[in-house]
Amino acid sequence: MLKNNPVVKKLVESGEERVGKLAQQLMSNEKFVMMVQTLVTRSLAAKGTLDGALRSALSAMNLPSTADVEQLRNKVDDLERLLSSVESKVDRLVSARKK
Repeated sequence: MLKNNPVVKKLVESGEERVGKLAQQLMSNEKFVMMVQTLVTRSLAAKGTLDGALRSALSAMNLPSTADVEQLRNKVDDLERLLSSVESKVDRLVSARKK
């Protein structure tokens, strides 16, 4: 209903245009771009520090980390593939002996 209102359409278009101009001005400002890059770099570093601290805390409590669970999942997948292979070989041997 509001989508069809010409006044609302005009306001939305005007808002989109202004936001676009503001984004363009910000992205052309070298200082702003450098600040954003610094912020991203520091955020990633903080995340790395937090991840390491979390792994240490989980290890101290003798609890598995996400990486530990993923490694275990991979080992279980490998065992399932191996078991499936052994099962098919046993089936072939059994069917060969029946002949």
